[in-house]
Amino acid sequence: MLVLDSSVTLAWVLDDETAGAESTLELMDVERAIVPAHWILEVTSGLRMAVRRQRLQLESVSQLMKQLRTLPLKVDPETEVMGWNEIPALAERFELTTYDAAYLELALRLNASLATLDLDLARAAREAGVPLFK
Repeated sequence: MLVLDSSVTLAWVLDDETAGAESTLELMDVERAIVPAHWILEVTSGLRMAVRRQRLQLESVSQLMKQLRTLPLKVDPETEVMGWNEIPALAERFELTTYDAAYLELALRLNASLATLDLDLARAAREAGVPLFK
């Protein structure tokens, strides 16, 4: 099981030259990934910001969204419940946003690896003993 964060997803669709994002995408042909419930909101927000910053044309967003919907991702059904206690506690402990702490909580709960390009989240994962996908 692999917890996939929005930074890796956005690196794929924005054509960032990131080896970690590319190898994670290749792995997803073999292994199912899971995301917290807010992942789609972070991804769509990132796409909107990319349009605003002229890194992406507005016309291409709907096609990218269609491609993302076909990824073999499972959305975690327990994010909402964990969002009341466990996630805020991890955010406090590791000085993360609650959005990032949700990825960490999911990886901890499922004993899964975490795929992220976010440096703060990667640091917290290492401190918590969560393996990072490379």
